[in-house]
Amino acid sequence: MKRSRILVVDDEPGIRQSLTGVLEDEGYCAGAVESGETCLEEIARQSYELVLLDVWLPGADGLDVLARIQELPFTERPVVVMISGHGSIETAVRATKLGAFDFLEKPLSIQKISVIVKNALDHRRLRMENSRLREAAETKYRIIGESVPMKALRQQLNLMAGTNGRVLIYGESGTGKELVAHAIHAMSPRASEAFVEVNCAAIPEELIESELFGHRKGSFTSAHENKTGKFQKADGGTLFLDEVGDMSLRTQSKVLRALEEQRFEPVGASGYVQVDVRVVAATNKNLEAEIERGNFREDLFYRLNVIPFSVPPLRERLEDVPLLADYFLQEFTTLYGRKPKELTPEAYDLLRSHHWPGNVRELRNLMERIVILNPQVRVDVRHVPLPLARRAPAAGLPERTGSLQEVREAAERDYILKKLEETRGNVSRTAELLGLERSNLYRKMKALGITPKE
Repeated sequence: MKRSRILVVDDEPGIRQSLTGVLEDEGYCAGAVESGETCLEEIARQSYELVLLDVWLPGADGLDVLARIQELPFTERPVVVMISGHGSIETAVRATKLGAFDFLEKPLSIQKISVIVKNALDHRRLRMENSRLREAAETKYRIIGESVPMKALRQQLNLMAGTNGRVLIYGESGTGKELVAHAIHAMSPRASEAFVEVNCAAIPEELIESELFGHRKGSFTSAHENKTGKFQKADGGTLFLDEVGDMSLRTQSKVLRALEEQRFEPVGASGYVQVDVRVVAATNKNLEAEIERGNFREDLFYRLNVIPFSVPPLRERLEDVPLLADYFLQEFTTLYGRKPKELTPEAYDLLRSHHWPGNVRELRNLMERIVILNPQVRVDVRHVPLPLARRAPAAGLPERTGSLQEVREAAERDYILKKLEETRGNVSRTAELLGLERSNLYRKMKALGITPKE
């Protein structure tokens, strides 16, 4: 097991010797220097988790050295405990404001040193773990895309994520509304607090009030114990109400009151619970139309719609498809321990030609299927299982009209002609690209009025 490295900085040889001895006996790897300048040189040369730093030093004093240490990159910065033989409250307060973890007074107690050193190292480990988890969350909830709509969405995120304003996210199913909600939370001052999600469409009407606000034991037949609701779990953090347009009017009324007062009454309780919650909601419905139909409360709509977000469907940002496809391929090859995969230019063209009714979720599922079912590294059109009839019109070409059968046949004819052109009329090679038997391709060409010379 790796031993934590601790640096003692004190101008008194006796203090340096006694402290390093105590620390070594405790199982740490301890070093010692006599000045602030030497301390900074040593930290630059070698990594330390903790520095025990005397306030009064020749040259740069301990507080100046502490300030310099705080300028180091987060991952390289040791936690600092200050030491002083004649410290004052003012010095201790200043050290704390500069970032010191704690303050030790001489004469030093071995028991107190042991406790503070352990707590300081635990604090640093938690700090590093939180940093690692935040980086992982930022990677997981990264907004991918260089299209104009996605650049505008990221710009809007940067403008409002640091506020506490309520957000209403609009978008079709599969566009990534939940991803945007996570990104808003991760970029907000509440990032270190809980992100709690409620899918309003997935909870039965008779249970949603208990799910949101909690209940007390015995308040209804199946309430065998107290339950903490989602609002209370999100206290200090963010509550994400997904598919908010599917809430009943009765539940909407209770949510409206909770938003207005930042308090609620659990089912069966006789008092209120006060909370501080930022609400982010999402819907794939047109809520203004739902208001007209009497299905959604207008006052709740205006409470939620402080900052509206619109997540574009994938068909409106087809230039982002290659970036997303590569990202998902990498994700799933890593997840399943497969070799990295590479899409051919023709495969990218095929993906861009699709209409994507299931949006980003559909693309993600398709990439997962490709990784699981295809062992080869190079992925071409044969390995992309997309139906011809659901591809979008090619850029720059007029959209076809006519019956569905006529449109399908015209699309198939255009695509086969394109592949024949790529293979210079080689029917065998064309059949291979299309994933068809040669005889089947000949029959299809005959049915569509295509001859090889075309």
